[in-house]
Amino acid sequence: MVRLNPNDRFAKHPTPIERPPPPPPPPGVATGGKGSGGGGERTPRPASTSSSSSLSSSSSSSSESLTPSTPSSFEYEFGGPLGAFLTMVSLPIVTLLLIRWAARGRIVWEDVDVVRLLLASPSCPSSRFLHFLCPSCDDGPLVELPRCALVVFSWFAFQVILERVLPCELVEGAPLPDRHGGGRGGEERRLTYRINGHLAFWVTLMLLDVGWPRWIDVVVEGGAKAATTTTTGRGGPWPWPWSRRVPLTGGGRTTATRSVLTLGRAPLAWLYDHHAMLAFVTIAYAICLSTYLYAKSFALDDGDGDGDGGEGARRPPLLAAGGNSGNRVYDFFMGRELNPRSLGGTFDWKEFCELRPGLIGWAVLNMAMLAKQRDRLGYVTGSMVLVNVFQGAYVWDALYQERAILTTMDITTDGFGYMLVFGDLAWVPFTYSLQARYLVDHDPLLSLPALAGIVAVNVAGYLIFRGANGQKDAFRRDPNSVEVSHLTYLRTKRGTKLLTSGWWGLARKINYTGDWIMGLSWCMLCGFDSVVPYFYAIYFAILLVHRSVRDDRLCREKYGDDWDRYKSIVPYRFIPGII
Repeated sequence: MVRLNPNDRFAKHPTPIERPPPPPPPPGVATGGKGSGGGGERTPRPASTSSSSSLSSSSSSSSESLTPSTPSSFEYEFGGPLGAFLTMVSLPIVTLLLIRWAARGRIVWEDVDVVRLLLASPSCPSSRFLHFLCPSCDDGPLVELPRCALVVFSWFAFQVILERVLPCELVEGAPLPDRHGGGRGGEERRLTYRINGHLAFWVTLMLLDVGWPRWIDVVVEGGAKAATTTTTGRGGPWPWPWSRRVPLTGGGRTTATRSVLTLGRAPLAWLYDHHAMLAFVTIAYAICLSTYLYAKSFALDDGDGDGDGGEGARRPPLLAAGGNSGNRVYDFFMGRELNPRSLGGTFDWKEFCELRPGLIGWAVLNMAMLAKQRDRLGYVTGSMVLVNVFQGAYVWDALYQERAILTTMDITTDGFGYMLVFGDLAWVPFTYSLQARYLVDHDPLLSLPALAGIVAVNVAGYLIFRGANGQKDAFRRDPNSVEVSHLTYLRTKRGTKLLTSGWWGLARKINYTGDWIMGLSWCMLCGFDSVVPYFYAIYFAILLVHRSVRDDRLCREKYGDDWDRYKSIVPYRFIPGII
């Protein structure tokens, strides 16, 4: 996933510093004119190296063949069909193992054998595997499993409702080449998006903190006839009660308890108790959604969501170039359709899943871990507070700049298949919350000086990340403004300006460096007793290196010799003077 600062790149007319119609530049490249935005890039997907990048050339038109690419002409990524299959199998296993190891506080290899039981009988998980998912379930795993399924479905449905009913800004996205032949003579489509994720974030937090329906028992006095009482039962997450009669006598009078509906804080600690089982259900849901979207890609779409209906409202869907190989396994993994839509073309599955259920769910899971630690210890540790603040701010920043995602490679280029669906819905909330999960049971109780040092690391990473992308964003908006007019740049043959001074004169991916430093500070809050909470820093470093290599190749294809000149001026990729 990519986070970028919003700017005026959605204007229908080119700015003075661009040549129409320029495709957005690859991510992390400081350029002038419209493009990928300037707020930086972040990715939650385990396999995707996607980020803001150039669209296919504007010459893409309806003359493109509707038949899938042949194996001899198609360029596979991620190891091709075999790599895609192995990734699809391994990601759920890795997710469940990481959750288990975060609870244990260390890597336990015997847990791998337990997870293999799921592969042996995926349609009927063994009792041992269910106990692995939820060792502390009050009513037993078989009873808790459908409850967790209902929670996950309700959460997703709740976010859909917020997307539908909250006030929104209708924003036109980047031009998308009509690869399925719906256009004529080089026609491109622009899709309209509902932008209200930031509001949905705050409404969700408010309801969880003060607006959750709860039933409290009150004692009432009456005659001999017993009152009817209601209870929530077992501390579950649901507000609706069931009834029972509980007569209480004493002092010559009959009393009874009655339940009264009030609003209060949601029992978030329940999410901690069912953490792994919720992950398992979410993984299953991601697989089902991926299957639905793959099947949907062979049918007519629901229109463009522009509300005009009429001719073209039902057209062949836009296909992703990288997910139309003809190999079913590979296309299922990469995503065959570019921007699948429903509800008359007004609901965009990809844009919704990129930011809503998983990203907000990550923040909610962190809050659940904080609530559990408070219940156990009677207080919240400094590390737990900071991990919620750091990661909560990260989520808020992404949602605050929601419209900036519309020109990223995730939206404009990559199909919406298993890779992105799993990453958005399962990988982000359940692996990015590992630090908070670890701290519930294994908090190192760091000293104030240690916490202050970690805050300094996080602030340094944020200043690099935000400073670099803010500078790029300001240069795109107005290269003659006072804050960026002193910067030097290389003008390419395409008319694009590549910054060669300031933050972007230090390293070509300096924003990646700041992003990784922030992630490292999250891990440092867990101390150094276990490698498990450092999974994010290790994984993210590998991912950023891989993504930078991919970006370099795309930029070389786009800019040609100009890119080689740019690299000679800015030779370092991440750290000035080192690498």
